[in-house]
Amino acid sequence: MGTALVYHEDMTAARLLWDDPECEIECPERLTTALERLQQRGLEQRCLRLVAREASEAELGLVHSPEYVALLRGTQALGTRELQALSKQYDAVYLHPSTFHCARLAAGAALQLVDAVLTGAVRNGLALVRPPGHHSQRATANGFCVFNNVAIAAKHAQQKHGLHRILIVDWDIHHGQGIQYIFEDDPSVLYFSWHRYEHGHFWPCLRESDADAVGRGRGLGFTVNLPWNQVGMGNADYVAAFLHVLLPLAFEGQMLATPECFAHLTQLLQVLAGGRVCAVLEGGYHLESLSQSVCMMVQALLGDPALPLSGPMEPHGSALESLQCVRAAQAPHWVSLRQQGAAPVLSSGTRCPEGRPSPLPPGEPEFKAVVTQAAAALSSLLDQLRLHPTPPVRVAVALTAPVTGLALPPSVLCEEGSLPQEEMQAWARPHEALAQDEALIALGKVLYLLDRILDGQVSSGTAATPVPAAAATLDVAVRYGLSHGAQRLLCVAVGKLDRPPDLTDDGRNLWLNIGGEEATAPSIFHVSVPLPVTPGGFLSCVLALVLPLAYSFQPDLVLVALGPGHGLRDPQAALLAALLRGPAGGRVFALVDEESTPQLATVLARVLNGEAPPSLGPFSMAAPEDTQALMYLRGRLEPRWKMLQCCDLAA
Repeated sequence: MGTALVYHEDMTAARLLWDDPECEIECPERLTTALERLQQRGLEQRCLRLVAREASEAELGLVHSPEYVALLRGTQALGTRELQALSKQYDAVYLHPSTFHCARLAAGAALQLVDAVLTGAVRNGLALVRPPGHHSQRATANGFCVFNNVAIAAKHAQQKHGLHRILIVDWDIHHGQGIQYIFEDDPSVLYFSWHRYEHGHFWPCLRESDADAVGRGRGLGFTVNLPWNQVGMGNADYVAAFLHVLLPLAFEGQMLATPECFAHLTQLLQVLAGGRVCAVLEGGYHLESLSQSVCMMVQALLGDPALPLSGPMEPHGSALESLQCVRAAQAPHWVSLRQQGAAPVLSSGTRCPEGRPSPLPPGEPEFKAVVTQAAAALSSLLDQLRLHPTPPVRVAVALTAPVTGLALPPSVLCEEGSLPQEEMQAWARPHEALAQDEALIALGKVLYLLDRILDGQVSSGTAATPVPAAAATLDVAVRYGLSHGAQRLLCVAVGKLDRPPDLTDDGRNLWLNIGGEEATAPSIFHVSVPLPVTPGGFLSCVLALVLPLAYSFQPDLVLVALGPGHGLRDPQAALLAALLRGPAGGRVFALVDEESTPQLATVLARVLNGEAPPSLGPFSMAAPEDTQALMYLRGRLEPRWKMLQCCDLAA
């Protein structure tokens, strides 16, 4: 299974036929520029290309009224003056004789993608469409949107494929009020939107775009609005929103930035629903930034490692205030937020101020300036990295002993190389546990593969080590990595793998032990937490501690070690490895003991290769002692590691 790219050139036919500065940014070049960039990067060629079909009028009727569909059908025969007059009846909309055809193709592309993913023809995909859809409502066009493509696709998934839980993540800069209205009383659809709000002053200037709009009736808690109340939100703010709001709710509900940030967010979504992600283009009106973001998303869907995030990973105070308000508004409806200490009392911090909002339409100049700067910074970064299509081999497995039942994808390399004998013995000499031939041979293979990761020949890997030598092998691997190019190394050691007492605490290594005797932080670079009692406790540990620490530290190499007594089930270990691909740009090395099952080695190789981890199973609550341990450590570590914050500490 691969990644689908759904497109039709006819969607470029509709264009503005009169002078309208507000609408001119919704142009055919939004699609052609993005497609050209995908072709230049060699990404289109790696996707399964599907030609979009028109949605039938019956399919449009899943969301829209028959009268509205008939009105749009009639626009095909209208002249320019009649089209302009009709367009003025809507907010920020223009119509063209081809609009009906284009809009049916846009909705049909989303339907095709859903069918391809849910029938197993592909793993995931992107529908490259226009016009967009998330502002349109049952009987009205709005904000360039004609038919609500994503809402139609969700209804189709429910009715044709029998889905009972659907997650819609809307990360357009504008609130998708159309999707919210359609599903606000439907508990089978969790709608999450972050959007620029500015206390109600930013278009569409709606009171129901605020954090306390949480759905109605049976759908209470299934509308999640995260309003940004100031401009300039960065990578840290968006990642914090995923870690502290979206992912806890999505796991509990059992739900089937800069451009490089979109790759990280896409990777985070791929751990849900077996990786069945259907991405549909909505907004985006700066051509360079849009095309870069589309490329980053497609790379993530294909399984390529995301570029490391640039800039300091510290959420803005305004973002933390918004997160606090969302968590408070949602806490009555979600156990996971109540366990993390979100008080179910909504402050008035994000409410619309008194007075008349000043509408700022989708193309206002301030936003254009911001995305222009972001695009320029990204172009510079890509030039420095000389970004090329990822080579066929992304993951390598070092087989330190014969293994039966290992089922690896064709693109995963079984590595047979080893470090030269003298160098291997020099690294092993301080450790008595590495004196045995079996341990020494395994160490040579581990360090050889680590070398391959550090010099960029493969992006990640996994290897096994004898149980008695697990701690010593990890110690050597950390020191070897730091002396061979890793500037910031994160070690996540699960089980009985204590941090070596003589490891230098110089800020280049962050050691996190999951499985310690107690929750403790001897230093900001040495953290220990007991192994969580329940699967829910493990999930909370990963989302509320491990990932925030990882994104705050910004490592260029992650070592994940599953040592003696690690106690993780294969899906838990796979989830941990999959989520840690993001912070280090995909450079993850997983060490397991040789007593682990072949299935564990297989699943680790697969998730490091970009596949989705297996399901964790039914949601379970964290045990009180697990929650207390996390709260204690977060309180100790928040002043240094800012991504641990989920509320404005100064408020």
